[in-house]
Amino acid sequence: MSHVLIIEDEPAIAETLIYAFKEIGMQATHKSLGGDALTELNRHSYDFVLLDVGLPDMSGFDVCKKIRETSQIPLLFLTARNHEIDRIVGLEIGADDYVTKPFSPREVVTRVKTILRRTEHHAEMAKPAKNTSHFVVDALANRIQYHDRFLDLTRYEFLLLKTLINQPQRVFSRNQLMDIVWVNAENTLERTVDAHIKTLRAKLREVNAESDVIVTHRGMGYSLLN
Repeated sequence: MSHVLIIEDEPAIAETLIYAFKEIGMQATHKSLGGDALTELNRHSYDFVLLDVGLPDMSGFDVCKKIRETSQIPLLFLTARNHEIDRIVGLEIGADDYVTKPFSPREVVTRVKTILRRTEHHAEMAKPAKNTSHFVVDALANRIQYHDRFLDLTRYEFLLLKTLINQPQRVFSRNQLMDIVWVNAENTLERTVDAHIKTLRAKLREVNAESDVIVTHRGMGYSLLN
């Protein structure tokens, strides 16, 4: 369950947002002062911050700057001011989005969900390595290391090997591999999988002559040793 910290000095707005988040299964905590919110963030873990620009004790912009000194938590500004310069400042100091009052609670919730999905996706893509049987997959650069050497792979060789690495020991049938790797590739036959497995094995053995990590399961398909 995602946990949102709402920093807002108007209780009615905060209560409406808390209810809207609860409706979709997200937890929300409310703080009305910037200083209290910063203390709360230091003490507890949150997934998202909704931050009002006009707080009684300090500017929401200053709160955002303090947060960004130590955290990249997703953050969305709430404000009654609709000046372009305020939106620009908010985004430049590290906000992910900006909503002007009055707003629809559903719109705010939808924006939060969208930002969280994007953030989670980027975090997953940025993971530099996945180690399985001496393999390191760099998903951003579309390349694979084996025993500390980058393999010279074609597009389909990369996708095929990555598929096997992502689920070691799972037996993939030829049809499954065709559906995953050769998406929208016309006039492609099942024996294409066998041919690519053969070239992959050869390239792996160029790095390690004793390599035998791709296993053939007769009548079933292929898997990768863990």
